[in-house]
Amino acid sequence: MADRTESSILVETAPAGVLDVIADFGAYPDWTGAVRSAEVLEEDENGWALTVRFVLDAGALRDTYTLAYTWDIAEDGTGTVGWTLVEAGVLKAMDGAYRLQARSGGAATHVTYLLSVELRMPMLGMLRRKAEKTIIDTALKELKKRAEG
Repeated sequence: MADRTESSILVETAPAGVLDVIADFGAYPDWTGAVRSAEVLEEDENGWALTVRFVLDAGALRDTYTLAYTWDIAEDGTGTVGWTLVEAGVLKAMDGAYRLQARSGGAATHVTYLLSVELRMPMLGMLRRKAEKTIIDTALKELKKRAEG
């Protein structure tokens, strides 16, 4: 993720609780505004999703895409959940990660979201970064609301 956008938020929930929300792909349509469906296609021996197919409807941007996930997570839920694009229609590349760090003695989580998106159609770098920033900020707010709710 050389050219990426990132943002952070403090979630008043332990890292394991935040991780549970991130890992529950089937519930994404309930709390993310743009994801219409999410289906886990493959899991590892521990039950972590390895590939997930998403149907996205973000107004002007509609796509069906598959992401490959990596889970570098400690037992307390801290660590990094990363993803890369496997296939898509409109998207050319999508690399991202959630980094979860314990705060307040483990009662809260500092969540950093990193994202790099490239569309098949040309887009000015400045507009792409602004779109990434909007996606990230919205996702973090929705994640916080879901994890604290």
